[in-house]
Order: sequence, then structure tokens, then C-alpha cells
Amino acid sequence: MESSMSGKWVITVLAWLIYGFLLAPTLVVVIASFNAGAFLTFPPQGLSFRWYNTFFHNRVFLDAIETSLYVALIATGVSGIISTMAALYAARSTPSVSGAVRLALTLPLILPEVLSAIGLLFFFYATGLGVRYSIALVFGHVLITLPFIYINVSNALRGFDWSWEMAARSLGASPVRAFRRVTFPLILPGIMNGCLFAFIASFDSFSTSFLLKDIGTATLPIQLFDYLRLNFTPEAAAVSTVTVAVTTFLVFVMEKFILPTSLDEKEK
Repeated sequence: MESSMSGKWVITVLAWLIYGFLLAPTLVVVIASFNAGAFLTFPPQGLSFRWYNTFFHNRVFLDAIETSLYVALIATGVSGIISTMAALYAARSTPSVSGAVRLALTLPLILPEVLSAIGLLFFFYATGLGVRYSIALVFGHVLITLPFIYINVSNALRGFDWSWEMAARSLGASPVRAFRRVTFPLILPGIMNGCLFAFIASFDSFSTSFLLKDIGTATLPIQLFDYLRLNFTPEAAAVSTVTVAVTTFLVFVMEKFILPTSLDEKEK
């Protein structure tokens, strides 16, 4: 009994040490964002909100955030539709077809992102489309976000009893109505989880955005990169802290409000 308790304590301490190691860089950035000095240093030279005020009045960073949100929302929406349809098709198919679909949809997660971006860059210029109007940028973000939603929806469909949908069809429901009233509520938590991961992956993507953006367009990671090449002020830490706070808030809202509601509907 004592050895079991001591083993649990060792595992708990080890887990906290790992969490601390992973969160330490983020904590350093958050603390450095309140630096009252003129340069990004740690520990900070006094505490101040001056760099947050500078950030919220910096139109360049605000435009970059708007661009990142625009691209991430469109990419998440498009990849959500494609991945959900592909997961439903794979779940109803033979194992060989299901395996082929899974490989195709998860391949962008296996390949290095920079190689996928270079391949898309060659493709768009070879077809004469180029990278105008952010079409290539959105297409690239759709490609890198597909695996996140597909994997989550596939896991939600694992063990799904298709007889429930067939029962709704036998009672007179159309295929669309049966999907909307039976299948969709059951896989909604998987879709929401996948879309959250996809949105974060798109918002934080650097390689794809850097290679596929058109002239005059800059997402937040690119703007931060350009800024830090010429400046080293705590404003960059303030931008990063706001991004972390928004991401944490989205995850909190998802876990506390959206997913419990979806699970309650699923149980009903």
C-alpha cells in the first residue's frame, strides 16, 4: 500500500515538473510583457501596461490579427465541411477505402509543413493563379487544418450505431433530416473539438502563411517575425500574451459551455 502511494506521488510530481517545463517559456513571455523598460528583458525592469497600450494602438498588428482571424475562420469552415463529409464516407466504406481516405486526409500532418507550402507554391504558379487575392493562402490553411477535424470526427464516429439513423429513416425521416436530428448531434463534440484545433493551427501557422501570402498581406506570426528582426521591445511579448489569453479563453468556453451542451443533447 505504501509503495503504491509513493508511486502515485512520484508520478504526480513528475507530471507537474513536465507541465512546468512546457509552460515556463509562456510564463516568461507573459511576465516580460509587463516590462516597464524599453527592451524585452527578463526579469522585467519594473511593471507597466505601456506596451499593451502601444499594441492596441498599433494598426499594423491589429490588421495582422484581422487577417489571421479571417484566414483561420474561412479555412476552419471549409476544412470542417470537407473533413466531416470524408469521415462520414470513410465510416460507411470498406476498410481498404477507409484507410485510403484516412491516409489522404492525414497526409498534411505527416509531411513537414514547409514542404507542403512549397508544393502548393509551385502548383499555384504553374497553373497561372499565383498567390493573388489570398486564394493560395486560404487553400494552404485548409490543407493543413484538414487532419485535425478529420481525426476528431472519425473518433466520434468510432462505435457509432448506424441503426439509429436507419430507424429514423424507417419512421419517415428524409436522409437530410435523419442526419440533422440523429447523426449530427452525436458527432458534434468531435466536430467542435476538431474545429478548435484547426483554428488554432491556422492562426499560428508561419511557414504556410510566409510562402503563400500575397504582397501586402501579413498574418500575425509573420508580422511578429518581421517586427522582431528590427525591434526587440516588450510589445512583441504583449501581442503574444493577448494571443495566448484569447486561445485559452476559447478552450475554456468550449470545455465549459459548448461541449457539455452537446453531450447533454447526445445523452437525450
